Amino acid sequence: MAHIDLEALRGRIRSMSFERGTPEQIALWRDDVSESRANLVIEDMTPTEAEDAMFALMLDEGVPPALMPSIILDLYKPGTSQIAA
Repeated sequence: MAHIDLEALRGRIRSMSFERGTPEQIALWRDDVSESRANLVIEDMTPTEAEDAMFALMLDEGVPPALMPSIILDLYKPGTSQIAA
């Protein structure tokens, strides 16, 4: 994955309407994401620094993990790292 504009992504996520996680939920989600990342490394599919930063940003913004894939698909143009207009 190429460069991800984290600030543009943060702005778009902040403008979205969804139920954000509580601090307790986010702490649990961080553990789950960390475990998932470890599994990806075992499978030789190590996320890039940009991907790690993108998921960390989403957790910082309280995005539930189940919602993350649809946000990524909705925000990014297929085959690019550019946020869709």
